Amino acid sequence: MARVVGGRRHGAFVGPPARRLPASPTEGVPAGPAPARLCARPFWALGKALPGILLALALAAATGPAAGQAPQQQPPGVQAPASGEDRPPAHAARPAAAGNLVGHGGPIKAVRIDIAAGRALTGSFDYAMTAWDISGPQPRELVRFEDHDGAVNAVAFVPGGDRALSAGDDGMVSVWDIGSGRLVHRFAGHSAKVTGLAVSDDGRWAASASWDRTARIWDLAQLAPGPVLSGHQGPVNAVAFSAGGAHVFTASYDGSIGAYQRVDGSFERPVHKHGWGINVLERLPGTDQLVFGSINGSAGIVDASNGEVVVELEAHERPVLALAVLEKPSLIATGSAGGVIRVARAADGAVIEEHQNPYGPVWALAFTSQGRSIYYGGLDDFATLWHVRPRQPFEPLDNPFPRRFQQSGDSDDPAAQGRIQFARKCSICHTLTPDGANRAGPTLYGLFGRRIGTLPGYPYSDALKKLDIVWTEETVSLLFELGPDELTPGSKMPLQKMTDKAQRDALVAYLKAATAPAPVDGGNEVGQGSEAKGGTR
Repeated sequence: MARVVGGRRHGAFVGPPARRLPASPTEGVPAGPAPARLCARPFWALGKALPGILLALALAAATGPAAGQAPQQQPPGVQAPASGEDRPPAHAARPAAAGNLVGHGGPIKAVRIDIAAGRALTGSFDYAMTAWDISGPQPRELVRFEDHDGAVNAVAFVPGGDRALSAGDDGMVSVWDIGSGRLVHRFAGHSAKVTGLAVSDDGRWAASASWDRTARIWDLAQLAPGPVLSGHQGPVNAVAFSAGGAHVFTASYDGSIGAYQRVDGSFERPVHKHGWGINVLERLPGTDQLVFGSINGSAGIVDASNGEVVVELEAHERPVLALAVLEKPSLIATGSAGGVIRVARAADGAVIEEHQNPYGPVWALAFTSQGRSIYYGGLDDFATLWHVRPRQPFEPLDNPFPRRFQQSGDSDDPAAQGRIQFARKCSICHTLTPDGANRAGPTLYGLFGRRIGTLPGYPYSDALKKLDIVWTEETVSLLFELGPDELTPGSKMPLQKMTDKAQRDALVAYLKAATAPAPVDGGNEVGQGSEAKGGTR
């Protein structure tokens, strides 16, 4: 249950920082009772292996069993697709009917709403950010920003103008003009993925959090880089500005929240040490109270001035992956790797509504006006609208389950094995039809015999365009044997390697049959010369 905590350390939370000025966010803050340990070393000492380990822990229950185990059971009334490819046409109308934000080609990783302007931003695994008009009865896509070299993990509106920010796996922070759809500027400097963005209330400054263990400040007026905030002992997941913009707060996998001077990036003091890695951080509007969520499922509100936990929110059973805050009324929403969304009063942490998404983790949350509804993002290719108040009866989600990239099974049939390998390795980024469906990679339709980087309509990297490769059974097999970092260096394709030759052969055979253009009257082939959205081949 949520509890209000006043004036003292409580449980695993800690009180005021040490008196002398420490050298890092984790120095000088007394820890509470030690949590149960996963290993003999503190988790931030796992080094480069940490991000993958934590991601696996967060999503293990959401992504289904491994190969060779029993197939996933489906919720009542939900039909699994016959293959790992797209949902059947009968499902296509369902997302749009409920006011959902439909148009991405991959899971939704970020959602932000500008309530005053009636607009929303979504970021996706499909390497794109989309701006939406949500002021009317049905959402309307305004512009799609596709020029990214990785999944978009964070998005933000810039107050007082028509600009928006995006950041993601490519380590860049991009500034966009919503009205014209053009790229205004791109900030470079991070050496790893960016997972969090914040903008000061006056719209002058932006801050980014990265797995390179730093946060960075960017001058949005001058379009110039600012100070680098360093000192964390693990990846930095989230950032937030103070109410006046003079300070930046950072949250890290090392279990701490730190405070930095915005003007020069100097570390000022540790704010709070939680003991478990902190995934998400937001500042309550109009205050300098910080809301956090962690990998052990706990969440709370911290007074940034003294580090006191003033409210403990009801804990989740799985890691907290998403947060949303609202000023009027003062509400907090938390979303977990288990698919649970809770809405609580900020004053006392009391839960007023709860929603269970049965199809996987919740990676993004955003309130609409007056907290009447919430947009949330997860494994679906669209952001879902949940009506919080008045509460509507639960309607089963008419989605195929498991998703196209969650297929499992064990079969001696090479065709079935090839289909399963495609579902796991390829389907999250590629389609087999002439339409690329806004996925991160280009359609594979007509792949064999095509020169690399030549499908019309897809924004290939310059490095890929210069390669002299024609896709054949041999070159496709070589791609998965060596990996894209070896065969196609500089491409956007995530690292995918298959050491098992039988699995590679099954995948290639399946692709050869599934991507062959269908002949039509006159001997022409469907899709030849057509525009196709979506990757790297």
